[in-house]
Amino acid sequence: MTTGKFDLIVIGAGPAGAACARTAAKAGLAVALVDKKRFPRDKLCGGGLTGRAVGHYARIFDRPLPDIPLTRRDRFRFFAFGEDLGGGEEAPPIHLIMRRDFDAALVADALSAGAQDFTGQTGTLDPKEPAIDLPGGRLSAPLIVAADGVNSPTARQLFGEAFDRERIGFALEVEQPGDASEVPLRIDFGAADWGYGWQFPKTCGTTIGVGGVMARNADMKAALQGYLDTLGVDEDLPVKGQFLPFGDFRSTPGAGRILLAGDAAGLVDPITGEGIAHALNSGELAALAAVQALAAWQPDQALRHYRHALRPIHAGLRQARILRQLMFRERLRPAFISGFRRSRSLRGEYLRLLAGETEYGEIMRAMALRMPGFAWRALRGG
Repeated sequence: MTTGKFDLIVIGAGPAGAACARTAAKAGLAVALVDKKRFPRDKLCGGGLTGRAVGHYARIFDRPLPDIPLTRRDRFRFFAFGEDLGGGEEAPPIHLIMRRDFDAALVADALSAGAQDFTGQTGTLDPKEPAIDLPGGRLSAPLIVAADGVNSPTARQLFGEAFDRERIGFALEVEQPGDASEVPLRIDFGAADWGYGWQFPKTCGTTIGVGGVMARNADMKAALQGYLDTLGVDEDLPVKGQFLPFGDFRSTPGAGRILLAGDAAGLVDPITGEGIAHALNSGELAALAAVQALAAWQPDQALRHYRHALRPIHAGLRQARILRQLMFRERLRPAFISGFRRSRSLRGEYLRLLAGETEYGEIMRAMALRMPGFAWRALRGG
């Protein structure tokens, strides 16, 4: 058995892990990138790259977009509880990707920056050293970043559970093959209880899915079937499922010398379900925290640096959870629908959010200008 010593071990090679490994390797750290899968591999995901995600990608990977098949849409429509809320005719473009292609490209870029490849291997974590024991030997480092997904074995080992089952979301998804060039991109709030549905056209077909808070959706399969009926899809398609953190983030994203990033830290938008942007950003921030701590010979300070860097993301997720209350509480729902449909400025703020040009605080302020009267009428039943 051989032993490998590194400055940083990254567990999980999805967007968060690849972004972390590339950032750290470019900064001069010796990085081991570990994942139980070899890439390319399939991954359940809507696959939408918002302007926010593209901005993070361009900064971390030094190019505007990955060299993979992409579908671009700059027009789409919002629906809520079956009602048309209007379109995003002036929307920033959203690029639709298959995670199989996207993640493989990110891993290749991380390895080209100098990270060492330990994908296709699974092992046992020793959180005290910290280290990970793989079939070929032990890898040790002053710091570990775990970006091993919503079912994070690392989070389970550190905290006893990967997530809170009362607050976790769940998503079901199908891939409809065929030409999707004329298929519109749409987002349907309320397609699942306290959740949404999505129809994302891509180069090889259309990804259709629903996701919502699991505790509020006893029969998610029925919600998916209802959404497929709404879209006029009557094919018998294989269904894939996955947990969705849905904004239930960990305020302390790790323990000791182990940091959590991406889905493992619960960094998913609780309204749209977008996770790629926060995964890329958090992976980068975890790497920078590691670089800062190791430069000062203080690896125990990495978690503190990282938690401080995540404050803007955490603040946005808290604001999104408040807005979700306004959107999905039955008595306040009419206020949201009316405000979103009638207000071009409110829709504009949401589109700017998708572009990464603003945060949820601006949407909250826009809603505050309209909600008092709406909420009063809703509470009165008017």
